[in-house]
Amino acid sequence: MTRYIDAHRDTFGVEPICQALAIAPSTYYAAKARPPSARAVRDAELKPVIERVHAGNFAVYGTRKVWRQLCREGVEVGRDRVGRLMGELGLCGATRTRRVRTTHPAPVSQRPADLVERVFTAAAPDRLWVADLTYVWTRAGFCYAAFVIDAFSRRIVGWRVSSSLRTDLALDALEMAIYSRGDRTLDGLIHHSDRGSQYLAIRYTERLDDAGVVNSVGSKGDSYDNALAETVNGLYKAELINRKGPWRSVEQVELETAAWVHWWNTERLHSACGDVPPVEYEAAYWADQQVAAAA
Repeated sequence: MTRYIDAHRDTFGVEPICQALAIAPSTYYAAKARPPSARAVRDAELKPVIERVHAGNFAVYGTRKVWRQLCREGVEVGRDRVGRLMGELGLCGATRTRRVRTTHPAPVSQRPADLVERVFTAAAPDRLWVADLTYVWTRAGFCYAAFVIDAFSRRIVGWRVSSSLRTDLALDALEMAIYSRGDRTLDGLIHHSDRGSQYLAIRYTERLDDAGVVNSVGSKGDSYDNALAETVNGLYKAELINRKGPWRSVEQVELETAAWVHWWNTERLHSACGDVPPVEYEAAYWADQQVAAAA
């Protein structure tokens, strides 16, 4: 009540507003004179913290992830309260849009088997990687982004932005993924993609063979064939591309993508990983392995 009257008192005056609301002006002045409640004081303390968490995560977190991050920081607050305060602050999470196909199917005879069968889980890092491409419009024309994701931790292990859809785009992302894993053996790792010709090109499949990686390609030809990679592409669009555009150039997209990938891997909370970042999730796995080996 007091906030409504405060917002309109300079235009209409207090007494006319109170008359319209069927309350006595003394009621309004008494409410203004009362000290703020404990709830109001706590709300005032929480609002800047919520704004910081939201802004510090590309302004894409919804209620659940903001609440989870606050819990990680030791802030005691309920999820419903976070949602209410975010509503008062006008904050909301990112929403995803529909995907446009950027890969071109290769002839049936050239496709490897589907070794994943739409089960995008792994028991450890480097057991299953998924790869896909997406497009980004800039004022200089379209550019394309390729990602390679570890299914265990949701970590983006390789990526590349280019103005061309040639095989080099996907191959550069793969090279980064292999390099990022250092001396760790990749023998037996499954690399899964859709039917895109970029992923079935001779140079690409030869590089997989050289690294000891087994190639797998979706068998149905729809978005569910590579659902995990499609999800990452959708989040990339929702969390970065659609929120920060329009984009001036490929170079600008590449620079901002680098920052987003770093945030995705080191700070972003992933529900599939128990609401911890991919790097932290993998580190916990390897720590557990060391403890088990020492036992």
